[in-house]
Amino acid sequence: MNIGMTCYPTYGGSGAVAAELGMELAKKGHNIHFISYDIPFRLNKFYKNIFFHEVEMLEYPLFKYPPYSLSLSAKMAEVIESEKLDILHVHYAMPHATSAYLAKKIIGSSKIKFITTLHGTDITLVGNHESFYRITKFSIEESDGITCVSNYLKETTAKIFKINKEMEVIYNFVDTEKYKRGSDNRRNIDFIDKDDKVIMHISNFRPVKRIENIVKVFCSVSKMVKSKLLLIGDGPDICKIRSMVNELNLQNKVLFLGIQENIIPLLSISDVYMLPSKSEGFGLSALEALSCEVPVIGTNTGGLKEVIENGKSGFIFNPEDIDSMSEAALRILSNADIRVKMGVEARKRAKLFDSKLIVPRYLKYYEKILES
Repeated sequence: MNIGMTCYPTYGGSGAVAAELGMELAKKGHNIHFISYDIPFRLNKFYKNIFFHEVEMLEYPLFKYPPYSLSLSAKMAEVIESEKLDILHVHYAMPHATSAYLAKKIIGSSKIKFITTLHGTDITLVGNHESFYRITKFSIEESDGITCVSNYLKETTAKIFKINKEMEVIYNFVDTEKYKRGSDNRRNIDFIDKDDKVIMHISNFRPVKRIENIVKVFCSVSKMVKSKLLLIGDGPDICKIRSMVNELNLQNKVLFLGIQENIIPLLSISDVYMLPSKSEGFGLSALEALSCEVPVIGTNTGGLKEVIENGKSGFIFNPEDIDSMSEAALRILSNADIRVKMGVEARKRAKLFDSKLIVPRYLKYYEKILES
């Protein structure tokens, strides 16, 4: 197939899933055409059948903000025709589904079908905002196919937007052959002592991630166990979290590592992964941690409940329950047998979401929509 793919190319779960899906489909011989304002951050090497089409922005004094969604629609229509796309797959409802609908109208509705994959905050935060609600609902309903990354997200979408249309749940996935625990090289990393226990978190540092609660948990844990906290990523809350770390006098124990392309070596030295978000549509970073045998402490609100087996591959709590999360982290960090046992269970759990199982479901769904 010739498949068009649109996502936010920046650090985050939806962009990571789109890039990983594109790479997996390319391995199977399909031609993948990414249409966005930049190359997705995980596309860090050359593939002969992956192509990038940049959305060019018009700078004009009349525009206070460049009209990206319209430029995206125009580029989508251009690529659909020039590359003879069979299907267009957009990730994140706003504005990608809206742009895809407009592109379809530009070239003629009979010439292309588009699928929208919903990821989480495009429904619970952005799309649910009163200024976007009606257009988000319209764009979802006008999609030829809709997939959700968890049952939670499917149910939430149906409830918030009163969607009667069929929606397919296709979970996020991980390449378990790639994401696996390597040798523990903490002795070779100058900022980690060989006897340190390591807690890790990766995100785009948005308020919904509740990173301040991770710092609170770590503040409690670090008094009992010699440990370090690795914070990976960047985003709007980064300055707030830095200030909090300074106020708690944790500067030498909390390490801000910025955006990292290859997180597997860091996961391989980690003992606990934390993702206590207010809500997660799925929690891709948690799945990647599980695949590297790292137990996850996460939230019981949202799609993480479908990823983590509570008490086996990790623990899930109310995102504001600092005491319970601290106790769980201490339980894992202070007992090597528990950590290893939970790590084995984490790896088993991750294999249920292996790319070899999930990616074929997308191909089957493409075929279903094209035949409808």
